[in-house]
Amino acid sequence: MTFLQPNFRTAQLARSAVLAFSLLAGSAWSAEAPPPEQNAQVSKLQSISNHASELAMQAMGMLGIHYKYGGSTPESGLDCSGLVRHIFKETWGLILPRTSVEISHVGKHVDKDDLQPGDLVFYNTLRKGFSHVGIYLGDRKFIHSPSAGGQVRIESMDIAYWKKRFNGGRRISEPEQDFPPVK
Repeated sequence: MTFLQPNFRTAQLARSAVLAFSLLAGSAWSAEAPPPEQNAQVSKLQSISNHASELAMQAMGMLGIHYKYGGSTPESGLDCSGLVRHIFKETWGLILPRTSVEISHVGKHVDKDDLQPGDLVFYNTLRKGFSHVGIYLGDRKFIHSPSAGGQVRIESMDIAYWKKRFNGGRRISEPEQDFPPVK
């Protein structure tokens, strides 16, 4: 059986289609306007939620990209931290630290039960803490670049392997406050 590996352009088109669909679906909301003070709070919450959803959608566009140790571009391959760094750079214009351990110090701690799409999830895969990172997608699933010979894929956090290796979650909720934009 032969599998087609999506090329970078196909991944971009798929990501654009998902983004367009979500924007159209979001514009279908209708309700009475909340009071002005609630409107500002709701607007800020929606902005944060939209940013996190953008991260998750951008990550979905990387499915099938091959793993490469130290890889930092979809064209050459991505390792776990390279995937996360690429997604944050492309989506928010932020440059995160290079390694999963360094990335684990960014943002705020999130309990496992409070994870939201776009949060970072960390695992102990090399007998040391925070040696692997992925992006939480919701429904107890995350996307990551696993290891040599693998491709960017979605996994369940409930699989025994991942369950016993979970190190924690982090949330980078407001890009403009955590890092300066990429120049």
